[in-house]
Amino acid sequence: MATTDRQATTLALAHALSAAERGLAVIPLSRTKLPALRSPHRDDPDPAGPRCHGACGRFGHGVYDASTDPARIRELFAAAPWATGYGIACGLPPYHLIGVDLDTKSGTDSSTALRELALRHLFTIPETVVVRTPSGGRHLWLTGPPDAVVPNSAGRLAPGIDIRGAGGYLVGPGSRTEHGVYTTAPGTAHLAPAPCPPSLLRLLLPPPRAPHPAPAGSGDHGRGLVQFVLSAHEGQRNTRLFWAACRAYENGLGPALADALTEAALGTGLTEREARATIASAARMTGHRP
Repeated sequence: MATTDRQATTLALAHALSAAERGLAVIPLSRTKLPALRSPHRDDPDPAGPRCHGACGRFGHGVYDASTDPARIRELFAAAPWATGYGIACGLPPYHLIGVDLDTKSGTDSSTALRELALRHLFTIPETVVVRTPSGGRHLWLTGPPDAVVPNSAGRLAPGIDIRGAGGYLVGPGSRTEHGVYTTAPGTAHLAPAPCPPSLLRLLLPPPRAPHPAPAGSGDHGRGLVQFVLSAHEGQRNTRLFWAACRAYENGLGPALADALTEAALGTGLTEREARATIASAARMTGHRP
């Protein structure tokens, strides 16, 4: 490895450890801004099966590897000596970080778009940490309440504005990428992430879903399985859905409960594709046709 690469990795580790001291969970990133460690499950025979979020104990689960433990962070970087940056996991305590990514590559004025949203919905962006990207964009760091699961989105709020929420990450300041270095904007490095204005938070949250009780005829057991999925926390969603779907098929309720379980999984933050794939895998596991 070239000396400059070793220096970039050493600096990235130092910045990552500094972020961890502030309570921010981190992972190593490559120069492409992607997690530096590849998935240990990339060669699994059933890619549509239940997704592992680190329960196997190996590295390579992206944001689910994120940690504030200095020893674990050093292990992650030792396993990825080519890393030149670090990612900061969003949605985790104590900050429940929300990243507002104001892009410049889309040809739109994302800063103006955010100001127009603020005027229209009567909120102001408070003083907070601002990270400058090599392309001239900005990342605004905000915090959300513990019970709010803000999803990741690209351009949904407005063209050129991407949101990093639960399951996403922000490139940390000091990271070196193919296009340059991420830096903290002057005067913001000492700040703590500011609370997200309530009016903006309402725009970021998905619209509330109508309740979806278990289908008639499935009884208390079916309703219990749906509720079991709905009560899943971050890191449990796929596992709980798989377990509930297996029990449903074992008890002859699989086809009747599939839609209700899917809706429950969507309510916890899984995508419909992820939910359907997990339920189909549970069907195969229990000897049934999806």
